[in-house]
Amino acid sequence: MENLFGELRLRHLRLAPRGTRRHHRATALQAAAEYTSRLGWTVAAGTAAAGRTPAACPCAAVHCAAPGLHAADAPVAAAGTPLHELRRLWSADAPVLLPAGLHFDVLDVPAQPGLQALVRLERMGTQVGPVLAAPTGRLLFFVAPGTARRLPELLYRMGWDDASLDLVCHGAGSYVAAPPTVLGGLGPARWLRRPTRESAACPPEARLLLGTLAYACHRGRARSTEPAWLAC
Repeated sequence: MENLFGELRLRHLRLAPRGTRRHHRATALQAAAEYTSRLGWTVAAGTAAAGRTPAACPCAAVHCAAPGLHAADAPVAAAGTPLHELRRLWSADAPVLLPAGLHFDVLDVPAQPGLQALVRLERMGTQVGPVLAAPTGRLLFFVAPGTARRLPELLYRMGWDDASLDLVCHGAGSYVAAPPTVLGGLGPARWLRRPTRESAACPPEARLLLGTLAYACHRGRARSTEPAWLAC
């Protein structure tokens, strides 16, 4: 791949390993149990009608990472919650949501620039944390909590404060739709880089990823505004 910022698709990247061979998708209960017990994350039970294509989310957040799936009083289960309690919350196979701002914040970028940045970061040897591919056409990079609050300052220090970037950060009060949650007719969320105990407990500092992500987003925005004859 001569041009690191050339055209990429999800199929060009190594997807997160699936582990043992299984012919069924993990249930919401199984996923919630893994997130709380193995990874030490807090999870929330979503509230959405199955099969409904998500419309604009009532929360009005820019690029909400759980559109139409969350409520302000979504029931939560902290790390170590007993299985019988998880079973009660996910009795109807409710969407599995991860509250941002507790164990991590999430940098949210379009899929194409995100893929390009991920390739470059890994080639540079940067330790990338969990990365989630949302069916809305976005990639979500899990980073240290507190990033959303500091994002304007970080972009300013890197010289990207006045650039038009399709890059947002989800922090406290936001939710992320986690696998195996399905967003209406769009499909399921899936891990592009699966979380481990280490990356879940200590996600990377945003400054390690942000410059590369901002550059890729800037390039993507510039290309989208080029006249058609220049883009050929």
